[in-house]
Amino acid sequence: MKSPSSAGWVLYDDSCGFCRRWVPFWRGTLAKRGLSIARLQEEWVRQALQLPPDELIQDLRLLLEDGRRFCGADVYRHAMKRIWWAWPVYVLSIAPVLRNAFDWSYRTFAVNRYRISHQCGIPGGQISREPPRQQR
Repeated sequence: MKSPSSAGWVLYDDSCGFCRRWVPFWRGTLAKRGLSIARLQEEWVRQALQLPPDELIQDLRLLLEDGRRFCGADVYRHAMKRIWWAWPVYVLSIAPVLRNAFDWSYRTFAVNRYRISHQCGIPGGQISREPPRQQR
């Protein structure tokens, strides 16, 4: 499933056009931090997370090799904390009042992501049965 050099997987909803376009765009940046990407619709992801299908795709997720899991805005925080130029945004995202604003912004976008993708003309993907591949 994962190579020993992988610290974890950022898991995204491939049926969301926005997610399908932007998460792979950041593949190289994430890979430099030991994070690969995979679609939430992949069979190995469903087996690893053991979540009901509708709950599985509600949020961006992060699965680390050590078994820790993050979802939603916390996935962004985990990644930003490891990217030097994103670190200032990370600090703002954990500040007491701004944390709530960051979480609210993420949740509002997540709930409306299909509508946003449609309005922007960004098509979603299809469910994939491909095995995960380690990104280098």
